[in-house]
Amino acid sequence: MKKLDMLVTGVGGQGVILTSDIIAQAAIAAGYDTKKTDTIGMSQRGGSVISHVRIGSKVHSPLIKQGEVDILLAFEKLEAARWGHYLRSRGIAIVNNLALPPLSVSLGEEQYLSDDEMLNILKQQADRIYLVNGSQRAKELGNIRTLNMFMLGCASPFIPFKISIWQDEISQHLPDKVRQINLSAFERGRKEIRNANI
Repeated sequence: MKKLDMLVTGVGGQGVILTSDIIAQAAIAAGYDTKKTDTIGMSQRGGSVISHVRIGSKVHSPLIKQGEVDILLAFEKLEAARWGHYLRSRGIAIVNNLALPPLSVSLGEEQYLSDDEMLNILKQQADRIYLVNGSQRAKELGNIRTLNMFMLGCASPFIPFKISIWQDEISQHLPDKVRQINLSAFERGRKEIRNANI
């Protein structure tokens, strides 16, 4: 792998930062240089959270330029649309099929994007778009907070790290009591994408 630029986005409380931390540490464990930066804004109030993760033989800056993201991993649909223009031509978008309307929508000041509108925005750049039922899968596992590891599992087949590296990093970042369910969520995400014929 020469280089990989990845944008992870969602809203506060979905585990975006933890996910990007695991990606960055996995890259280091796999022998790559990596840089990462986060924008968390009003995340504690359900606001937008964005992590830039850059991986390569030598990485000089943590920020990814518009039009250069290889993989957009979005935990919420509006966030996918909001950051879709960062995808490079023929990039990959993996989007959780979840709508968390912001306050402006709840107050009736704006309308939430339809799925078609969101997909049309992504199709302007993305070569492949995967709309996955991550929140539903996490609930089926018994813990909605495993959403981020399910989504990481969905992205992992596109990132050439050994499965043992992913498992080690997930294990190191999570406490004993939730480690196994998160590892299960990660593996379920991998299967979900494989079944989508990548």
